[in-house]
Amino acid sequence: MSVVDALTTPVDGDTNIPLSERGPAAIEVVVGFGFWLFLLSDVVIFSALFAAYAVLADRTAGGPDGLHLFNRGLVLIETGCLLFSSFTCGLCSIAIERRSAAATYFWAAITFAFGAAFLGLELSEFLRMGSEGAGPTRSAFLSAFFTLVGTHGLHVTLGLCWLAVMMAQVATLGFRPVVVRRLLCFTLFWHALDIVWIGVFTIVYLGAGYA
Repeated sequence: MSVVDALTTPVDGDTNIPLSERGPAAIEVVVGFGFWLFLLSDVVIFSALFAAYAVLADRTAGGPDGLHLFNRGLVLIETGCLLFSSFTCGLCSIAIERRSAAATYFWAAITFAFGAAFLGLELSEFLRMGSEGAGPTRSAFLSAFFTLVGTHGLHVTLGLCWLAVMMAQVATLGFRPVVVRRLLCFTLFWHALDIVWIGVFTIVYLGAGYA
């Protein structure tokens, strides 16, 4: 069967009605497509921030560079927290598909706890660097660093707020289709943040000293 034939084949009793004239797409398709567009727009934003950091990584203005500022052991713990939260978020999505409220609450709470731990460690790093005079205004390198890592941290913060709201919706509305769609969008968002952080960890922290 050709592509044209496949697009014009009658479905559910329709006769000789082109696919483009059979009405709007299902809500699941529209929501999924729209959310993927949102994630792609976020990818564009982070790509620009990564590019800016790559250009400015060696512009320290005589100040400290990443090799002397970053505590890679602490960052490794941060990374472990976020990656493990991605795993528990996956388990939460399985609980959602099974419509198990207890399991959903449990894995969502674990995901929230690891995400909050990640943010706490990141904030402590920012405060330490600021106390050492390595704030975002010290050099172009630090401006790019705080913008990139801070933007990711802001996304994580918004993700945690989103997760808390979704758990409140599960408690009040149950697993209605609209709630399930929002929950699955959240899981995509959370996994995307983990992918971005792998880039941050590799380029910013492991690459420190090689700019």
